Amino acid sequence: MILPALIAVLIAGGFTAWFSESKNPDAPRWAAAITLIIEAVLVAGQFVGTEHTDPMSASLSPAWIAGFERPWISRFGIGFHLAMDGVSLLLIALTVLLGFMAVSSSWTEIKSRQGFFFFNLLTCLAGTVGVFLAVDLFLFFFFWELMIIPMYFLISIWGHENRTYAAIKFVIFTQVSSLLMLVAIVALVLISHDHAGEYTFDYFKLLNTKIDPDVAFWLMLCFFTAFTVKLPAVPFHTWLPDAHTQAPTGGSVILAGVLLKTGAYGLLRFVIPLFPEAAHQFAPVAMTMGAVSVLYAAVMAFAQSDLKRLIAYTSISHMGFILLGIFSWNFLAMQGAVITMLAHGISASALFMIAGALQERLHTREMGVMGGLWPALPRLSAFALFFALASLGLPGLGNFIGEFLVLLGAFKVSALLTSVAALVLILSPVYSLVIIQKAFHGPMQNHSSLSDFNRHELASMGLLVLTTLWLGLGPQAVLNLSAPACKQIMQDFVAMEH
Repeated sequence: MILPALIAVLIAGGFTAWFSESKNPDAPRWAAAITLIIEAVLVAGQFVGTEHTDPMSASLSPAWIAGFERPWISRFGIGFHLAMDGVSLLLIALTVLLGFMAVSSSWTEIKSRQGFFFFNLLTCLAGTVGVFLAVDLFLFFFFWELMIIPMYFLISIWGHENRTYAAIKFVIFTQVSSLLMLVAIVALVLISHDHAGEYTFDYFKLLNTKIDPDVAFWLMLCFFTAFTVKLPAVPFHTWLPDAHTQAPTGGSVILAGVLLKTGAYGLLRFVIPLFPEAAHQFAPVAMTMGAVSVLYAAVMAFAQSDLKRLIAYTSISHMGFILLGIFSWNFLAMQGAVITMLAHGISASALFMIAGALQERLHTREMGVMGGLWPALPRLSAFALFFALASLGLPGLGNFIGEFLVLLGAFKVSALLTSVAALVLILSPVYSLVIIQKAFHGPMQNHSSLSDFNRHELASMGLLVLTTLWLGLGPQAVLNLSAPACKQIMQDFVAMEH
């Protein structure tokens, strides 16, 4: 029962935060914080129980830690079917951690309609957790849509000057691509019905569906498009800089740290296992898109004077590494992609929190008017330097481990594309240090009246620092947890080849 509770607690907490505002204006943020504490306890219980297989998952492969299944719409083979493996557990833990960061960064920033804000924030997190757990394709699509609408409200109501444009652009991109995925899901179910004589949306039953290679390719392409739009990868990336720039800080944290990872998770969970032959055929194109995204977004980051927009382009660049690693069909590269998901989620969220803190204090995102901040804000500046170094892939920090494994695995598959992607190791130190130079050094501005990080901001950033160091210095625990799921995908690939 823990798996449905992971979703239910967030939804219940969201409604509690919404309705509590009428009794106490400060109640919503405390309700959100308490909800995430309960969620963290449930997730910690799953980590402790990873050595003991859930009875409901006994019928699944050893890669799965826990399962939960109840009938729902039996006539069409739709069930409330949840399952968790190491990858989904790690991503849910990341979701909870960054949920705390989103609440922390919104503690003083959000001053109007707090109840509705935290309702949307927690509902978005609930949809994300549902995406990481759902193994019924109808249920997966339900949660996929559930996390989009709250993010629209977060951007359109509490965003900045061009929030309406950014929110509508976000919805158009994600909804159109989601429609393609819905068409592919229905087509896959109908094909399965023609062969098996029954309707089913169950992921494990659909894995064995025999599909004409040409049809499988187009179905795979529909799934791939939906997930790479959310990732995003070039050329489907144009919504992201606008959404990040206009979103409130809490929205940017969830968007960069969690929502983008649902696209990568979808590629790992659905595209490759459901359509292995078509995905393998398409792999050179996908790897090329990944390498181009890495390099193109890094170059585009140089052209930005808006701090949040610059960080948004660095996110696209890091997501390119994930796409490259997943479609390398290499165990090391896949594990590197998982580590990169986690490490990027933490470092990008921290940078967006820092950018939000600067905007709250300076009322601008333009780096040209931020010079000389280090003497005025030494604690904030030190954290900015740390996470800028993490973003550029400094050895000893989590991003380095992920990117190194991706490059190591991908090089065995395509030396050319890996070499192209590796050029970012030259570019990323430059744009990362440009942030530090323009914002925190250079000519001194009149920043004498600014307040540095307070205690709760220091605690939040300190937790992210410790997590990044742990990923960089002791990644074996994460690699051990994700290994069974990655091995299962590789076994499916080997079986397909033979």
